[in-house]
Amino acid sequence: MTDTTCSTPGFRSALRHLWQDQRVWLASALILLALALFDPGQAADSAIFAGGSLLGTAPFLVLSIAIAAWAGATGADNLIARAFTGAPLLMIGLGALAGGISPFCSCGVIPLIAALLAMGVPLSAVMAFWLASPIMDPSMFVLTVGVLDLEFAVAKTLAAIGLGLFGGLAVHLLSRGGALADPLRAGVGNGGCGGAKLRAPAPVVWRFWEDPARRAKFGRTALVTTLFLAKWLTLAFILESLMLAWIPAEAMTAALGGTGLMPIVMATLVGVPAYLNGYAALPLVGGLIEQGMAPGAGLAFLVAGGVTSIPAAMAVWALARPPVFALYIALSLAGAFLSGLLFQIWTLA
Repeated sequence: MTDTTCSTPGFRSALRHLWQDQRVWLASALILLALALFDPGQAADSAIFAGGSLLGTAPFLVLSIAIAAWAGATGADNLIARAFTGAPLLMIGLGALAGGISPFCSCGVIPLIAALLAMGVPLSAVMAFWLASPIMDPSMFVLTVGVLDLEFAVAKTLAAIGLGLFGGLAVHLLSRGGALADPLRAGVGNGGCGGAKLRAPAPVVWRFWEDPARRAKFGRTALVTTLFLAKWLTLAFILESLMLAWIPAEAMTAALGGTGLMPIVMATLVGVPAYLNGYAALPLVGGLIEQGMAPGAGLAFLVAGGVTSIPAAMAVWALARPPVFALYIALSLAGAFLSGLLFQIWTLA
């Protein structure tokens, strides 16, 4: 007798989801295996870099995962969703401001983004926070003052908030026509087919740990979110380690040096594939400015690279549908170029 179980749609769907869950881990393993065969030293360096980066972001990840799980277990997500309704322009402004000064890294904020979208929070407000968050945080501000100067740190902060406002308003205008109604990929959080729509209000149970079902929901949400982030961030940090190792600083200097409008354009475009990370990029930009690169080009590179760096971009790709991802990249590039251009005009004034 033949087994027809695998021919049923449910079984095929389960297999497909299982493969999608494991292929990211498989990609990371294959990269490390190839490195171990052809460049054992780099394999060890990449593994150490990825592990260290995960540990470095762990406090922010744990906090954001806990907040997302707590919101779902208590039912507070409904309150948050309702707080984001009724005044979209105000929410865009608050989202951009919060993103520009929040301590969350581009990866640590992902669980909150998924939760907000799943609750039905408008994509415009979420996009404002999403775009602003990777560019600046309190520790980055202090480091930017030390490596570059106070003027550059303030300009970078304003660029983060400005990019959030620009992106949020653009998404708001697009959404008014019915576009981008379901931003999350199917199966991510409560997203997909109906996740971006406001759910019916339900009573909030703040002492959720007294309810076994809510306790279980907290643990389930935290576990699923942790595994989701772990697989994507591991792959992202491995790829980032290879960029750090294989992209020479001299090539960056040759591509981004000089003054005028073209270096700003080049810095915006080069910042996407060649960005190292927020902290490693600062001394590189400082050295380029000392060699004659325009400050506007340096800011454009930091803004474009910060928002579209491998960890940030891969996190967006994992969560959002392709049109939302494409819009995220387009807004990042346009906003980075405008930020660099305005800063260049300011420095020459």
